[in-house]
Amino acid sequence: MPRVLDSFTLPKGVSIAVNGQEITVSGTKGSLQHSMHHTVTVNVDAESVSFSSQNATDDNLALIGTTKALINSMVVGVSKGFERKLELIGVGYKAALKGQALSLTLGFSHPVEFAIPDGIVIETPTATEILVKGIDKQLVGQVSANIRAYRPPEPYKGKGVRYSGEHIIRKETKKK
Repeated sequence: MPRVLDSFTLPKGVSIAVNGQEITVSGTKGSLQHSMHHTVTVNVDAESVSFSSQNATDDNLALIGTTKALINSMVVGVSKGFERKLELIGVGYKAALKGQALSLTLGFSHPVEFAIPDGIVIETPTATEILVKGIDKQLVGQVSANIRAYRPPEPYKGKGVRYSGEHIIRKETKKK
């Protein structure tokens, strides 16, 4: 007999369809799919989703928790969406949208062109701010990390691409 080990309630406007081990979450902003592990069972009621397993070993409990977190992120993504803000710190550092590409001037001898993947919306409210938006939490985080990787913040002056609110630990320069 399966034991219900975790559950959460669904917000209005979000529907979940389970087809074997494939789960599809649909909402106002779009739909996402995920393949679950074969030991995890998902039961969808009218207003809630519950996760269970045949046996409650440590491995299965970890899989249930991971599956719940992934499905919850999908529900939040299709109902509200995710957003990550990046800041450009440095003299002459700026960003601009050029069609389906983000043009970054980061102190190199040439501008860096970043191709925007499907499912991601990038906005530049000012020349030194980048907003990465989308419904897939993992994709928003990966695109933000890829943009940041072009010029990560350096520890002496703090110049580079950083996440909004990120604190850079500064080093002291060498003294004679």
